[in-house]
Amino acid sequence: MPAQRVTVVGAGIGGLVAAIELARGGAEVTLLERAAGPGGKVRQAVVGDAAVDCGPTVFTMRWVFDEIFAAAGSSLDDHLALTPLDILARHGWQAGAELDLHASADRSADAIGAFSGAADARGYLAFAAEARRMYDVLREPYLDATRPNPISLAGRIGLHRLDDLWAIRPFETLWHALGRHFRDLRLRQLFGRYATYCGSSPFQAPATLMLIAHVEQDGVWSVTGGMRRLAQALESLARAQGVHVRYGAHVARIETDRGAAAGVALDTGERIGADAVVVNADPSALALGAFGAAARRATAAPARHARSLSAMTWSLSAPTDGFPLDRHNVFFSADYRAEFRDILQDRRVAGDPTIYVCAQDRGGGQSVLPGAHERLLVLVNAPADGDLNTMSPEERTACQTRVFDRLKRSGLNVRLEKARTATMTPQDFHALYPGTGGAIYGRATHGWVAAFQRPGARTPIRGLYLAGGGAHPGAGVPMAALSGRTAARTLMADWALRRTFLQAATPGGTSTPSATTAGTG
Repeated sequence: MPAQRVTVVGAGIGGLVAAIELARGGAEVTLLERAAGPGGKVRQAVVGDAAVDCGPTVFTMRWVFDEIFAAAGSSLDDHLALTPLDILARHGWQAGAELDLHASADRSADAIGAFSGAADARGYLAFAAEARRMYDVLREPYLDATRPNPISLAGRIGLHRLDDLWAIRPFETLWHALGRHFRDLRLRQLFGRYATYCGSSPFQAPATLMLIAHVEQDGVWSVTGGMRRLAQALESLARAQGVHVRYGAHVARIETDRGAAAGVALDTGERIGADAVVVNADPSALALGAFGAAARRATAAPARHARSLSAMTWSLSAPTDGFPLDRHNVFFSADYRAEFRDILQDRRVAGDPTIYVCAQDRGGGQSVLPGAHERLLVLVNAPADGDLNTMSPEERTACQTRVFDRLKRSGLNVRLEKARTATMTPQDFHALYPGTGGAIYGRATHGWVAAFQRPGARTPIRGLYLAGGGAHPGAGVPMAALSGRTAARTLMADWALRRTFLQAATPGGTSTPSATTAGTG
């Protein structure tokens, strides 16, 4: 029997992993990407002679990639140089206070004790233990599930483990849960920020997102050469498995035959037939017709209010002075609740925003000489209205002035007069990721139901599957990788089930697929 043909659309992390897993399983895989290279949201901006990571900047959950490379007969260490970070993140407030979180929970507790007292140090250790328990409870039954729902999740955890079901705290907000652990509002800000890792507000996200704290505590690494090296390493692994990779290939539509995926058509008119198609794009793009009318029923686009956060970003090469930057730095607003009210209700960048600065030449033993240019990604959250509003040049300038003035009040002087800069707005993100309005993380995780509303790998269109941060299990580089692995496993399981059905339905126990069957599997 000839190998089943699969077309993977999009060479983001989810698409690359899906292609690797499918090729390893014996499929004939073609990977199509409209850009000039791999990575998707794992991107770099070139400013002057510097390449700045301007997408994901944090490498966590290393075990996901260790498993992917090992299953393909390779090793992550053979492809990437990773440095564990002792300081997970450095945090600053306008009053001049600073606090580091460390890879050692005990060191973090000591730092918190010095920062805000012994009670909050004890609260942190209790918080870290609770976050670890949530992660342990959910790792297998949620992260590795095809598309869980409340009933299936409860069944996989086990109804006899009611204490574990209660421990994931789906009905309590993250902000409320943090109040049980920390007296200091600054610490609630710090740990509430984990909700923004999946584009959500800590005032609406479930306390379950506490588990992200354990993900970071389990290890954060810097990648020599930038996060794009991860995408390049996965591409190399895909090619080694026999995946045919094509760049500059813009898929105009997904084609169907008798209601099943049958291939894709490029904007050049070229048609590529397939027995199945995996789409590594935001699900909204399919729902809104970016891949043709036939694919629209594959999933539904979230309502505007259900979109995750977008961002304003500045990729810079510039000298800095003042605040002692580490690799990952967060400068907090004076009023966190007002910040999210500005974004989610007033639909604007906050007047006093929390600012993330990734200093990409620092941390892990790296340092920068005084006065030297260094690579920075500066990010503030923004509403995902890039399909509805256009930010004027004057508004961009005003926002930039406000953000960098805020950094200066927090002690960090970025010398913009000597900077080379590339700016991204929600409109720019919407142009890169059609159908999203600029939402970077797919659907927001607001309320206990939201975690179950992301589409799973399998769609209502037979032979069409989804991968990427907009699908289950969610946003972030390791989650996108898990989505790709889940898409591949789901597709192969469906093929195996269908073969079993066809064999059982054929006298003598064997069958030969017809031309129609082979083209729509």
